[in-house]
Amino acid sequence: MIHESIEDFATSLPPMQALIGLDLGEKTIGVAVTDSFLSVATPLETIKRRKFGLDAARLSEIIADRAIGGLVLGLPYNMDGSEGPRCQSTRAFARNFTRLHPDLPVSYWDERLSTVAATRALLEADTSRKRRAEVIDHVAAAYILQGVLDRLRVLRNS
Repeated sequence: MIHESIEDFATSLPPMQALIGLDLGEKTIGVAVTDSFLSVATPLETIKRRKFGLDAARLSEIIADRAIGGLVLGLPYNMDGSEGPRCQSTRAFARNFTRLHPDLPVSYWDERLSTVAATRALLEADTSRKRRAEVIDHVAAAYILQGVLDRLRVLRNS
């Protein structure tokens, strides 16, 4: 089920299960996961995009292997807050993926500037240009997912 708000998403999450976060690009999918306590997001891998079925199969493997209880997709709003073709593509991916996993809660997180923040962190860590290109997508996915975790923490404590 797709939840437009993180508040609704939070109420649908099973206890003690990790989340998976995705940064959907045209050529790659950055993947990050959390621990089961929902305390920290960790970059996992970058999937080279091929066909939806192949991409979904790899994501389904990760979901099964890691006992994932929810999925967060970075929603690439335009800088003015409007939704463009990339948002529509992300929403279509979510709709198609929920057909394969109808019981998996899905939500979105504003991903504006996540790649900028990930790049800055990698530059500060003195990561080579080649290595940055290899890891940027799943590091950006971790930034997206950590934003959700921080919001969930606020919701739990209020």
